Amino acid sequence: MTEKVEALEEEPTIVIQTKVYQLHPNKVMRQALDGACDYHRYCWNQGLALWNEMYEARKIVKAAIYGHSKKKIKLTARQKALLKANPLSTERKVRDELVANKADWQYQYSAHLLGLAIADLANAWSNFFDKAQPGWGKPQFKSKRLSRQGFKSDQSRIENGVLYLERAKESTVSKNQWQGFKLSEKPLSDKFGVVSYFREKGRYYAAIPFKIKVENVKQLPKTGKATAVDVNVGHYDYTEGRINVLPKRLERIYKKIKHYQRQLAKKRIKNGCSAYESKNYLKTRAKLQTCYRKAGNIQNDLLQKFTTELVKKYDQIVIEDLSVKGMLMSHVASKGVHRSMFGKFKQVLTYKCDWYDKELILANKLYPSTQRCAACGNVKKGDDKITLYGNKKHDTKHNEYVCYNEKCPNYNKIIDRDKNAMLNLLALAEHPELNTTL
Repeated sequence: MTEKVEALEEEPTIVIQTKVYQLHPNKVMRQALDGACDYHRYCWNQGLALWNEMYEARKIVKAAIYGHSKKKIKLTARQKALLKANPLSTERKVRDELVANKADWQYQYSAHLLGLAIADLANAWSNFFDKAQPGWGKPQFKSKRLSRQGFKSDQSRIENGVLYLERAKESTVSKNQWQGFKLSEKPLSDKFGVVSYFREKGRYYAAIPFKIKVENVKQLPKTGKATAVDVNVGHYDYTEGRINVLPKRLERIYKKIKHYQRQLAKKRIKNGCSAYESKNYLKTRAKLQTCYRKAGNIQNDLLQKFTTELVKKYDQIVIEDLSVKGMLMSHVASKGVHRSMFGKFKQVLTYKCDWYDKELILANKLYPSTQRCAACGNVKKGDDKITLYGNKKHDTKHNEYVCYNEKCPNYNKIIDRDKNAMLNLLALAEHPELNTTL
C-alpha cells in the first residue's frame, strides 16, 4: 500500500515596512480621533489601576504565606483559598473586569480600542519583569497633557487609497458623516497589521505596518565593501568622511526654541495656572511646537538619507552599541547626545539592513574603540585614557589621540580621535574576534 504525500508549500517570508501618513481630517473626524485618543488613555489608566491593585494584593498574600523563604512549602486549604481569591494579574482578567463594568457612554467607542489598550499594558508589564531589558520601568499612568496622544486599531481598512477607521455601532457620529482619510501615496501592500493613530503638536498621523513578501522587496546590489560609523555629538564619521547632524539651520531653530521656552516660563511664573488660558501664551506655545516639528523633520530627513546611502554602498556596516540612556544621565553632553539621535540612528539602520539583506555589526559596549590605537593596537589605560575633557597628564584635547608606543608608526603624532575610533570599528568587519571587552 502506497501513501501519497503532498508536498507542503513553504510560507513566504514576510517583511514589515511601516509607513507614516499625515491625515487631514475634517472637523467631525477630528473630534472622532480626539475622542478615540482620550478613550485609549482612559482604558490604559483604568487597566493600570486595576492591575496595580491585583498585583499588590497578590504580593501581600504571597508574603504572608511564604515570607522571605524561597523554598516550596505544602499549602493548607486556607492558604490555597487566599491565593485563589487573589489571582495573578493577567491581560485577560483585567480586560474582562473592565468589559464587565463598562459604562453606557463607553459603547460609543469600538470595543477593540479597549482590548488593544490592555494588550499594550500587558506588554509593558512583561517588559518590566524581563531581566534582559533593564532599562524598562514600571508602567505609568498617562497624562492628557502629553504632547503625543494616540490609539491603535486592528479593524481599519484601505479602499482605493483611502484609510477608513472602524466606526462603533452606537457612535455619536452618523454613517454619512463618518469619512475616510486619503493617503498621500499608494499603499505598499494590501495586507497590513495594527494601525497606530496619533496626534502630535496639533497634527494627526497614521503609522501603517505593511506586510510585504521578501521577493517583492527591491533588493540592492552587493558591493563587497565595508564601513564603520563612529557617532559623536553633532557629527558622524565614516570611511568616506563626515556628516553633520546638527547643521546651522538646526542651530537657529534651537535658539528660537530656547527663546520661546523662556517666554512661556516667565508667563507661568507671573500668571500661574491662568497663563494657560492666555491667548499670547497659546500663540507662543504654537510657535514652539512649530519649531520642534521643523527640527524633527530636518533631523529625520538627514538620518533617512544617510542610512539609505550606507545600505546602498556597503554590505557590512559596523556601529557602536552605545548605552544611550546611561549617556543621557551625564550633565556634560546629555543635550548634545539627545539632539544627535544616537538611538534613532541605530533603529533606522537596523531595519534597513534587514530589508536589504545587509550585515549590521554591533561593537561591544566596552570595546575600546576610542582608547585603542588603530595602527599598533595599543590600548590606553589608567591616566593615559582620553575623557570628555581630554587628557590632563599629557595635556591633550578630547578630540586628539596620541599613541605613546615607541614601536608604533604614529608614535607621538596627534591624530583625530574620531577617525581613529572609526578605523578600530572598521577592523571588526575583517576580525570579529576583536569584538570583546578588554
